[in-house]
Amino acid sequence: MQRVLAMILAGGEGKRLYPLTKERAKPAVPFGGRYRIIDFVLSNFVNSGFYQIKVLTQFKSESLNRHLSLAWRLSPKLDQYIDPVPAQMRTGRDWYKGTADAIYQNLNLIKDVNPDYVCIFAGDHIYKMDIRQMLNFHMRNKAEFTLSAVPKPIKEASSYGVIEVDREWRIEGFEEKPKKPSHIPKNPEVALVSMGNYIFNTDTLIEAVTADAKNNDSSHDFGRDIIPSIKKKNRLFVYNFARNKIPGMTDAEKGYWMDVGSIDAYWQASMDLVAVSPIFNLYNEEWQIRTYYHPYPPAKFVFADKETDRVGISTDSMVSEGCIISGGQINRSILSPQVRINSYSYVTESILMEGVNVGRHTRIKRAIIDKFVNIPPETEIGYNIKEDKKRFYVTESGIVVVPKETILKRRR
Repeated sequence: MQRVLAMILAGGEGKRLYPLTKERAKPAVPFGGRYRIIDFVLSNFVNSGFYQIKVLTQFKSESLNRHLSLAWRLSPKLDQYIDPVPAQMRTGRDWYKGTADAIYQNLNLIKDVNPDYVCIFAGDHIYKMDIRQMLNFHMRNKAEFTLSAVPKPIKEASSYGVIEVDREWRIEGFEEKPKKPSHIPKNPEVALVSMGNYIFNTDTLIEAVTADAKNNDSSHDFGRDIIPSIKKKNRLFVYNFARNKIPGMTDAEKGYWMDVGSIDAYWQASMDLVAVSPIFNLYNEEWQIRTYYHPYPPAKFVFADKETDRVGISTDSMVSEGCIISGGQINRSILSPQVRINSYSYVTESILMEGVNVGRHTRIKRAIIDKFVNIPPETEIGYNIKEDKKRFYVTESGIVVVPKETILKRRR
C-alpha cells in the first residue's frame, strides 16, 4: 500500500477577502452557516481514505488552530492525524516567501514520514473531490508531478493560472493570469485553470524545492517557478477535475470548484448553496462535509400573526442550530448558529454569521454580516449603497460587508 502525506497550505493572508480576514486566516472564514472553508479540503482527504495530514499555518491562525482542535481529532492509535504546523523559521528568519518555500521550510515533516507521494493542496477552496482518483491517474501515467485543473470558459480564464497541455495531458506550459489564455487541445472555447492542488513523487518534490530555495531570482511559487523549472526533465501531467466522481453526486455538481478569494466570489458560492436544486449540495450523506457541531438547541421559528405581518418565516435558506426567527422573515440567506431575527425584519440574499442580532423593522439585502454584530432596530443595509459606503465595506457589485463586532448606533 502506497504511503501518502497530505500538506494543506493554510497560511495565506487573504487580502482580497478583507474584511472577513481582518482577524482570521482565509481558511478559517465561516462558510455555509456551520462550516469553515478549510473543512472542505479536509473532508475530501478523510472521505478519500487519507488520514496523515499536516496543515501549514501562518497569518492570524488562532481561530483556525482552535477550529482544528475542536473539529478534527483523528485516531493517533491508528497513526491518523491532522496537525497544525505554524511557521517555524527553520531555514532562516523569514516567513513563508511563497507556496514552494512553505514546503521547503517544512521538509523535515516529509522526511520524518518518508511517504511515497506528497499531496500539496490549497486550504481555501470550495469543492468535493475523491483524491484517490487523482492519485490513481498520477500512478497510471508514471507521473512525477500531477496538477489538478478545472475547465473554464476561455473568457473567464484570465483571472486564474492557466495550464497548457498536449493531447496526452502532459504539461506544456503555465501562465499566471494571462491576457490570452491557452485553450485545451481541440477545444478553443475552454482553458484549463489550476486548482492549486499538486501530487508529487517525494524525491521529485524534495529536489525541486531545494533547488528553488537556492535561486535568489525565484518568487518561490509552485505555478510561477517550480513547474517551469522541472517541466523539461520530469513527467508532468494535468488531472481533469471535471472527470472526478464522488458517491451521490448530481450532474449539476460535477466539476464544481470555487476559489472564494474575493468577497463577490464568497457571496456567490454562498448563494449557490440555497438554490432549490443547489449547484453545490451539502446534503449528500455519501460524501459528508465534516466540522465541529455546537451544543446548541434546534432552530426556532416563532409568531404566526398574519394580520400584523409578525410571522417567523424562512424560505430558500439555511438556518443553523441555536437560531431564533422571532416574527421576522429571511429569504435566500444563510444563518450561522445563534442568529436572532426579530419581529417585522426582512433579510434577503445575505449571510449572517454567529451571534448576529437583527433588530425589529430592519431590512438587509445582499450583505455579509460578520460575527456578533448587533443591528439596531429600523436599520437598512444594502438598499442605499451610497450611504452604506460611508459606514461599511462595499464591493463594486454592491455586496455590503459589516465586519466582526462592529458597533452600530441606531439612526434617529
